[in-house]
Amino acid sequence: MIKKKKKDDYSPLHTHSDLSLLDGASQISELVRQAKSLNLNSLSITDHGVMNGIIDLIKDCESLGIKPIAGNEMYVINGNISRNYRRSEISKYHQIVLALTKKGYQNLVKLTTLSHLIGWQGKGAFGRPCINKKMLNKYQKDIVLTSACLGGELSQNLLNDFFF
Repeated sequence: MIKKKKKDDYSPLHTHSDLSLLDGASQISELVRQAKSLNLNSLSITDHGVMNGIIDLIKDCESLGIKPIAGNEMYVINGNISRNYRRSEISKYHQIVLALTKKGYQNLVKLTTLSHLIGWQGKGAFGRPCINKKMLNKYQKDIVLTSACLGGELSQNLLNDFFF
């Protein structure tokens, strides 16, 4: 007989939904139902450059007693955000940004909005909404950053031996 385990302390903090173009396939409602079946007490959505699914995440999570964590896998450049660089001139690093509180949520929304309004880098399918570290510093209240994926600055520097 399998015992139903208690709520798990594990929380996925880097999850893409079908709103992450070419990177996620799961619908948010399915992700939340799966989190409930796994007895997770929280779930984050970190779609690429957008927060389009956060309201659905909050509604679906709250209806099943799961804590929603608003997030975004943002693109960070080391440069002037108002300058439009060519692809060969600057790297875009991935950065997971998570909101801890209502103020953190407001800062995450502000960063996401600014990335689309003043931080757009590139053209067409290769264009991305970007922020820089100055913006992260300005809106740092109640947000958490993680190292992201292999596209993150830490991972890229390790892969390219920049630390050794």
